[in-house]
Amino acid sequence: MDELLSLRQSIDNVDAALIHMLAERFKFTQQVGRLKAKHGLPPSDPERERVQIERLRALAADSNLDPEFAEKFLNFIVAEVIHHHVRIRDSAAE
Repeated sequence: MDELLSLRQSIDNVDAALIHMLAERFKFTQQVGRLKAKHGLPPSDPERERVQIERLRALAADSNLDPEFAEKFLNFIVAEVIHHHVRIRDSAAE
């Protein structure tokens, strides 16, 4: 039972680190969204997204993580980032 509790504590620690890293990532993407709005760039950059997915899939494979899962994870994050960029653009236009 101690081993189970220890493993769960490790999982909780990793989950906390993931949340902090995502928060940091979104701080940067908010800045990108403001720059895109300022310069009239579209909220989405399909070529950048393609390159990022390719890069993340390779990192996942190197880390023994399912690349398909990694791609789904990044697609979820990118969709949220694009949503934020659209909101930033629309609020800048008001």
